[in-house]
Amino acid sequence: MPRLLTNDQREQHQKIAGDLLERSCEDLQFLKNIMTGDESWVYGYDPEAKQQSPQWKGPSSLQPKKGHQVRSKTKLMLLVFFDSEGIVHHEYAPDGQTINKEFYLEVLQCFHESFHQK
Repeated sequence: MPRLLTNDQREQHQKIAGDLLERSCEDLQFLKNIMTGDESWVYGYDPEAKQQSPQWKGPSSLQPKKGHQVRSKTKLMLLVFFDSEGIVHHEYAPDGQTINKEFYLEVLQCFHESFHQK
């Protein structure tokens, strides 16, 4: 639960969680009908060829050291939706897209339409 909620919002979250728990006890299949989602920034890494990343050893080093990968400027927002079976949909948000409820609704509507066409 996010820390920046008001007391009323916290109470509402607790009530909803309690309702979900109660319903899942009454109907063992209930949780299988829930889909949830998450978002995360994904950074691209440029893989280096073996020749570009040789090991080196300093004069006082016992172990050879290897150069580390440098994060590229590629940064994308990944949206992932999953249910009790695993991932059901994922997509990358377009550059500059504001991630808000309207965008989530659009993504879910497109997913829903393509899911029911299968």
